[in-house]
Amino acid sequence: MDEMTEVRELRAQVPVPDRARLAPGRARLAEAARASEARRALWRRREFAIVAVVAAVTAVAVTATLLVGGKDTGRTVRPAATPGVRFKGVSAAEFLRQAADAVQTQPDGTVPTAKQWIYNKTAQEPLNKAHPETGAMENWIRYDGSASAFRMGDRPLDITKMHLENGGAGDDRSPREMYRVLVALPADGRATLKELREQNAIADSKELSQARNDYDEISVLLSADVMPAKGLASLYRALALVPGGKVTGHLVDTNAGRRVIALNYGRGKDPMTGRPVHDQWLIDPQTYQLVGRRTIEGGKTVNGSSLIRTAVVDKAGETD
Repeated sequence: MDEMTEVRELRAQVPVPDRARLAPGRARLAEAARASEARRALWRRREFAIVAVVAAVTAVAVTATLLVGGKDTGRTVRPAATPGVRFKGVSAAEFLRQAADAVQTQPDGTVPTAKQWIYNKTAQEPLNKAHPETGAMENWIRYDGSASAFRMGDRPLDITKMHLENGGAGDDRSPREMYRVLVALPADGRATLKELREQNAIADSKELSQARNDYDEISVLLSADVMPAKGLASLYRALALVPGGKVTGHLVDTNAGRRVIALNYGRGKDPMTGRPVHDQWLIDPQTYQLVGRRTIEGGKTVNGSSLIRTAVVDKAGETD
């Protein structure tokens, strides 16, 4: 057994950090990862860092952008029927433009009030057979970013006070601040890229290409807790202009019980193992909404989560 395998097995008992909803112990891991980053983000970073051992212990933060309905209309993700569209041979750009056209006409879900919470239940990717109790996680974050909560299995609800707005937590931003950015994005992909570059909310790295910097910027926004339909369409059109994407030519299974479209973006090689690493965005084949994200290394899923259920609720602990 190599060192990386041992580290991942150790990490199997640690909950996957999901946006800002971090219990105290998980927050320390996330802070350690952020401390190793050369760049500070003005929006919350949600990427899987592959340049240090701490990244192996800190799981990729996965999105749950599909938010539908209010207190009494939470959405449970159900397995989707296989659509008639064949994705083999479809380019990432073509697929993303098609997805943008589909989502831009969809109605927006409930926009929470400042004191309401966003609830997400996610399935761990991959499921750790030795510790199946870590397979499903429940997270809450208040829309104004003032608190988060976490619960795994039968463990007690853990609520943490936070201060994410107005730069109160450095590079973190509240769901409300993220929503305000998204709702103001231009409809055109090139205009969206231009605006993101001008805002430079994530400082560009001189060591990376412009395409990689653009991808990093877009991926953070794709991880927003509340996603307006037109904002998602703008991000899809901008991402369609970024090279390096590839659509898996068949639907893939998730631990949330869905079959989804997998949109892949390479991140180079893990410096410790030499294996290629890529992000895999999980997209519903009927609605084109994002329902998860995972990290693939050497052809195997090493981190991530997929959406089971999401809702807007009045307090932490509520699920509908």
